[in-house]
Parts: sequence; C-alpha cells; structure tokens
Amino acid sequence: MNLPDIEQTCESLGEQIKAFAAERDLDDPLLVGIRTGGVWVAQRLQQYLNPHAEISVLDISFYRDDFTRHGLHPQVKGSELPDSIEDRHIILVDDVIMSGRTIRAAMNELFDYGRPASISLVCLLDIGRRELPIQPDLCGATIALNEGQLIKLGGPNPLTLSLA
Repeated sequence: MNLPDIEQTCESLGEQIKAFAAERDLDDPLLVGIRTGGVWVAQRLQQYLNPHAEISVLDISFYRDDFTRHGLHPQVKGSELPDSIEDRHIILVDDVIMSGRTIRAAMNELFDYGRPASISLVCLLDIGRRELPIQPDLCGATIALNEGQLIKLGGPNPLTLSLA
C-alpha cells in the first residue's frame, strides 16, 4: 500500500482550511490539536495558516469511553486551552479518524471549557470503520486498510507515516 506524502498532504490540508475558514467567515479560529498526533499535525498546519497563531492542546485521556477498561495512560499531560473558549470558532485537529470515539471525547472535553461558536473537524487521514456518526469537515487523505493494519504517525519533526 502506498501511503500519501505527508508534507504534500499537510500543505493541501492547510490550503483547504484557509478556503474553509474564508467561506464560513471564521474569524480568528482557535487551532486545537488532540494529543499527541493531532498536536503534531496542528503544529505543521500552523506553518501554512498563520505561524503566529496560538495552538491549544487537548488531552482526552479522562474523557475516553474505554478509560475504565484500559485504565489511565501513563503519559497523561493534561490539556492546554485558553481560559475561555466561549463563542470561539474551534478547528479541532486529529491525525487519524477511525471510529469517531476520540472526536466524541474531544468534544465532550471542549464543552467542559465553554460553549464554542462552532467546532470544525480536520483530520490528516480517514481510515473509516466508524462506530459513531462523526465525519471530518476536511481530510487530507482517505486510506482503506486491511483488517489488522494500523497507521502510525511519527513526529513531531519530521512527521512520518508508516503501517503498523
């Protein structure tokens, strides 16, 4: 299987976000990356969007619906969001969307910080297999994986993709 070129995919996604934000008149959107891969992608996208814009970090460890089954991940670092996200336009960034459960957890956490004006979902890769009705607004590439295959994002510098 050929994986997409990550630099070209990020550049294309950055252009898509610019057009999306202009079309929807999203004034000063807050870029929020989901730890860890989503943060790496958000940092890369920031280079194409606005190198001086703030990036926030969301650690959804306590919001996962499998928390009681798997316990706490030993590297929980907490979220880094502004004091208020009330009425802010949020661009939520993740590396890979699969089941939709990570995004559900992320939205639950965001709403604990306030009521954003909107949340737009941007994912580097979509590998399908949804368990929840959650779709990205923008996606860099869609990949069909065989059963048992997973995508591994390495980073942050350089960002790399590999099959695991």
